[in-house]
Amino acid sequence: MTTDTTFRVMLKMQIKPGMGEEFEQTWIAVGDSVTSHPANLGQWLSRSTDEDGVYYIVSDWVDEARFREFETSDKHLEHRQKLHPYRSGGAMSTMEVVAFVAPSTTVSSHDEWLAAV
Repeated sequence: MTTDTTFRVMLKMQIKPGMGEEFEQTWIAVGDSVTSHPANLGQWLSRSTDEDGVYYIVSDWVDEARFREFETSDKHLEHRQKLHPYRSGGAMSTMEVVAFVAPSTTVSSHDEWLAAV
């Protein structure tokens, strides 16, 4: 991953009670409408372990301009409409990635890691 232009979008979605599993299945089914865009670098869906019914969607883009191009497209509107019935609230945050530290592969266990520190 390059960090000189990576633009990250993080959505926090509150899902209506009892609809989490169906939301997850729908999100997976329609996810390629985002990841098929040539400027998308990948997307993750995470379920909060601290807040019931809260999900986080993180999506990386080559730059903000290309994300905004996607965001205003008809294809994105169709994607949002498929997920909207599950949602009771949420928020969006945008950011520029300023650094990335790759994982080390020099140790293979927790004990080795402790000994190396």
